[in-house]
Amino acid sequence: MKKLLMVVSGADSLTLADGTSHPTGFWAEEVVESVRVLRAEGIEVTIATPGGVVPTVDKASLDGTFDDAVASLEDLRAPATLSEMNADDFDAVYLPGGHGPMADLAFDATLGKLLADFHDSGKLVAALCHGPAGLLSAVRADGSFVFEGKEMAVFSDEEERQGGLNAPYSVAGRLAELGARLATGEPWSSTVVVDGGLVTGQNPQSTVATATRVAALLG
Repeated sequence: MKKLLMVVSGADSLTLADGTSHPTGFWAEEVVESVRVLRAEGIEVTIATPGGVVPTVDKASLDGTFDDAVASLEDLRAPATLSEMNADDFDAVYLPGGHGPMADLAFDATLGKLLADFHDSGKLVAALCHGPAGLLSAVRADGSFVFEGKEMAVFSDEEERQGGLNAPYSVAGRLAELGARLATGEPWSSTVVVDGGLVTGQNPQSTVATATRVAALLG
């Protein structure tokens, strides 16, 4: 059985560009539907958070569709601790979004080291929507970006603008500055990009397609 580590943000707030605090967390659909698709394909999924904190769901992602699924997903009530995870124990790592990753995963050195280990050992790395913010942590000691030159999808600046949140920075912009090659689909379209061992999805609408592609690549 293939094993996948899903790293979920432990943040419950995000400091916006104007300095105010905005409640945030993980995006319900991106976690629930990804787990559903992956487990349906026989993949063992372990959910971990920084410090093993119980993650907060972004209430904006609860519209009655995924509320019960979030509440019943036992893994979210007792996640593993990120610092205790080892790439040797998994076949892939998967970063779902919500704005939470912008607040914690983007700056998490433990995650950065783990992502480098997955990449360097030829294992699959996947990130969805704002999950690619977590890729920003993957900078080596010499200053080089682990995913430099990789083509990837990420929640676009236009989608951020249409969403109306005064985000503190552009995830797409920072990834591009580090040398990522952005492949941006139309706003709110299902867009998935595969570049070698990196799989990325642009937005919540890309959730099922991203998870399905990961499952297929894991075989």
